[in-house]
Amino acid sequence: MRNSKITWAVVAGLVVAVLAGIGIAIAVNRGSTSSDASPSAPVTENTPAPSASVPASPAPSPGADITGPLDLLLAGVDTRNGVPDWEPHSDAIMLLHVEAGLKSAYLYSLPRDLRVQIPAYKKSGFPGGKHKITEAIAYGSRQPGTSTKNIQNGYELLTKTISNYTGIKTIQAGAILNFGGLDNLVDELGGIDMTIDQKVKSRHRQPNGKLRKLSGHDFSGPQAVYLPGKRHLIGWQALDYARQRYGLPNGDYDRQRHQRQLVQAILAKAVSQDLSDATKLQALITALGKSLVTFGGRQPVEFAYALRDLTPAGITSVQLDGSGVGSGSGYLGEQLNTEARGFLTAVAQGKIPAYLKAHPKMVNKG
Repeated sequence: MRNSKITWAVVAGLVVAVLAGIGIAIAVNRGSTSSDASPSAPVTENTPAPSASVPASPAPSPGADITGPLDLLLAGVDTRNGVPDWEPHSDAIMLLHVEAGLKSAYLYSLPRDLRVQIPAYKKSGFPGGKHKITEAIAYGSRQPGTSTKNIQNGYELLTKTISNYTGIKTIQAGAILNFGGLDNLVDELGGIDMTIDQKVKSRHRQPNGKLRKLSGHDFSGPQAVYLPGKRHLIGWQALDYARQRYGLPNGDYDRQRHQRQLVQAILAKAVSQDLSDATKLQALITALGKSLVTFGGRQPVEFAYALRDLTPAGITSVQLDGSGVGSGSGYLGEQLNTEARGFLTAVAQGKIPAYLKAHPKMVNKG
């Protein structure tokens, strides 16, 4: 059985097109708008002459009223559909804060094991308590009296938890992504180009892409290795690289950075292609398959239009660091350090540029 616990997230700005069903922030379809004039009807002898005194006004494009700032969420979810009674967990949590002009944004991650207060949630009967943030979707998705999970409720409890912890009042849109179709998406783009910043050994894959043999709780056999430098990755390599945390100096914090690098590489490749081509766009949508569930109230195309000027160069990747917490010798989860918590306060207060100017080492280079 394929282990589907791939900690991956594609941007929220990504979220929009991901929201739009493309999985890559073409937050755009650059150049095309829904306000383009419709083809004119043919003029005949019976056609009334147009009024010169009342010129026709094109309807505003859907999403033209979205001005920002925006906070968007993408959660990569481990569903483990083949495991009886398994509950969904958000193994990757990525947020994109888009500034008021919608031309610049900040991409950051919350640790999956971040220990937070998850509020009580009446719909699922969850009484509330302090837990790892990855568990919020599980507690929210429960439906008393049945084993069926309500992923929308799980998303709602996750956003409430994030808002309470960060001070961000509203998350305007988001998506939950499982992992079927993501390797196909990267392949449909023709692979992606990344600068790998440290040696990474795969716990899960062989050099030929086949799964390593699972022996108890670990794997055995030859390992795929990703070496530092500029690399072209195909689908399985891209996802495999982004899911690794074991053997890395900073564990999940290194993995979070690699996920954000992957997101930006996908975005860069996407906007370099002609996605106004309906055939190409449909191929990308098909590649994602049913791996995406979106939320937000507005139509995805509205966010796609609103973020049409947000390019990869306009997205700053921010590293939030922390450390483990426990009781005695027992591990309870992660806590962010003072600098990282200060960044979240800056997000909530709309003061990110000034904060990062004072804390430049938080910005991921490259």
